[in-house]
Amino acid sequence: MSRDTLDQSIPLPPDAGGPAPTPANEDVHAGQSIDPRYAKSESYLSLVWRRMRRSVMGMLGITLVTLLLVVAVFADFFAPVDPKAANVGFAPPDSLTFSRQDGSFSLMPIIYPLAEGEEFDPITFQPIIGPDYENPTELGFFVQGYAYNLLWVIPTNIHFFGATEPGKTVHLLGTDKFGRDILSRGIVGSRISLTIALVVTLITTVVGTLVGITSGYLGGRFDSWTQKFVEFVLAFPQLPLYLALTSLIPITAPSNVFIAFVIGVMAVLGWAQLSREVRSKTLALARIDYVRAAIAVGSPDTRIITRHILPNVMSHVIVAVTLAVPSVVLLESFLGFLGFAVKPPLISWGLMLQDTSSFSVIGSYPWILSPVLFVLITVFAFNALGDGLRDAIDPY
Repeated sequence: MSRDTLDQSIPLPPDAGGPAPTPANEDVHAGQSIDPRYAKSESYLSLVWRRMRRSVMGMLGITLVTLLLVVAVFADFFAPVDPKAANVGFAPPDSLTFSRQDGSFSLMPIIYPLAEGEEFDPITFQPIIGPDYENPTELGFFVQGYAYNLLWVIPTNIHFFGATEPGKTVHLLGTDKFGRDILSRGIVGSRISLTIALVVTLITTVVGTLVGITSGYLGGRFDSWTQKFVEFVLAFPQLPLYLALTSLIPITAPSNVFIAFVIGVMAVLGWAQLSREVRSKTLALARIDYVRAAIAVGSPDTRIITRHILPNVMSHVIVAVTLAVPSVVLLESFLGFLGFAVKPPLISWGLMLQDTSSFSVIGSYPWILSPVLFVLITVFAFNALGDGLRDAIDPY
């Protein structure tokens, strides 16, 4: 075997008197500086955010949830029509077009309202309904409409979009049986539906996390009796109990009292499942070395729970929160459909679905099912956010 062949296969020591070889790392990185972004280690939140940005569903969920919250806070600003104003009942959705009557192109969409023509149907002898080209409704952004209080404080009448001419209405999703705009009612109804969902989730998360951590860490007889009570709560058939408790509310009760009672009923029955999940996590964490070391040096129980156990179960709690919100939204919609959640004059998605209780109405006016779109978008947004957070927080 020649020396050239050996040089290609096995590294040989340098020849006598020859220059010493340069280390590979010094040769590669010679003259290069370290990027300051990687000069220090990343925090846990930075790592979670970096993994979150790689998740398409997670970023889509963050975007949709942010839009939902913004629309709920500024609901009157985004509502094109007064949600309580009555017009033509069961009016179909308006059709948008970008062409004028003369065929020219319009940068802003135009609506031609439906009107009865002079011709009659030869079979039914009813007037033929068609677009009224003589009275177009031009749409625009930041137009004037009904008066409201922005953020419940600032009086204004500016809306994000709507008819440019005062007095004209826009029904992009049609109207209900009383002639109220479905789109505007859905936007304004998001306030109550999302408020109920977020408040119920907050209460159940706080109570379930505290009970689960305390029960799992203390153990013994306290844990045994606590879990018996949790099993007692989980053993209740929730739907009949929801209906029974909400039926106790007097019809004449104020709106705030009614909503508070509904939130209380949902929260009382919703914390137990999260409590069991957090308890199982706590039982596993209580046997880890650093927790035993903290017990050995005499750290109080409150410090061990808040500094060592709680931060390690927060990843599971955060994911559970994002997945619990759509469940509460669906529950509120279902109870509202049955008439056991929100009462008029309040507006919620479940209350709007009461108009779909008749098959004849759905067959004749299918756009009355439009509130289902708000529920589906909300459920999808929070589920996507929860899936993205779960993969980012615990990728293994």
